[in-house]
Amino acid sequence: MLQTQTPNPQAELDGLYAPPSERIQSAVLEHLVDFHRQYLRQARFFCLATAGPAGLDASPRGGPPGFVRVLDDRTLAFADWPGNNRIESMRNLQHDERVAMLFLFPGLEVFLRINGHARVSVAAELLQELREGEKTPKAATVVRIDEVLFHCGKAVNRARLWEPAAQPQRCGLPSVGQMLAGFAALQTGPAATHGESASIDELDAHYVQAVRSDLYG
Repeated sequence: MLQTQTPNPQAELDGLYAPPSERIQSAVLEHLVDFHRQYLRQARFFCLATAGPAGLDASPRGGPPGFVRVLDDRTLAFADWPGNNRIESMRNLQHDERVAMLFLFPGLEVFLRINGHARVSVAAELLQELREGEKTPKAATVVRIDEVLFHCGKAVNRARLWEPAAQPQRCGLPSVGQMLAGFAALQTGPAATHGESASIDELDAHYVQAVRSDLYG
């Protein structure tokens, strides 16, 4: 059986890993500097981690370069745009304000990490500042930064993430339409999905339309 607890796990970790170098430690800050601002102006995508009564959640966020707005050296804001309407991140923030943000930069071998505390805002002035084209968000998340740091890109290279050859073969994976039909069968039983395969192409087409074109509701 796998042992999940030891008398002193912290001591074991300290024995396994060398401490981070002084150079790395000195780059962990409590506020943004120009290096961070330059990367945030180019940022198109990050993962947002939150915690709530039901547990932890991580979800993607994306937009045009600069969609995460720097309000000051300790504060960021970003709009909430339509997704699956579970709005787990915002619901979690009602119970626990802690957040973590992990920014990925396609083609680059570096990550940007931000940890802090956040709240949901519906302030009209902020929502106007975060609008994209003629679309104004219903809500925004405002993050107060506790810690900001750059993280090395070794994980990118281990995964060969940016190499075209690393892209999964779609023909070897179920389509969204196939999965939706399968999930429906789990809920209602196989009999309810008799003839459902005929609509899989429609489900796939609807998904492609939604994720590529219906971006702002």
